[in-house]
Amino acid sequence: MATILVSSTHGSDDPTRATLPLLTARAALNQGHQVEVALMGEAVVLMRTETVKAINPVGWPNAGEVLEEVIAAGGKFYI
Repeated sequence: MATILVSSTHGSDDPTRATLPLLTARAALNQGHQVEVALMGEAVVLMRTETVKAINPVGWPNAGEVLEEVIAAGGKFYI
């Protein structure tokens, strides 16, 4: 399988855009790919537990839950 790099620059100011890269990473991991996530700029706040758990995008699961799934599946993060 492939190694996929997902990058993000959005943080808690835009919950939907902040969660999209995490959902992409989760989907790739579920398909058996190796995933690396690069968080830059505002996206760095996603590494704060209390912040990411407070991000609730419209129509998608909580960002904190998705982040936990990505970490549990072996996703690597670059901050």
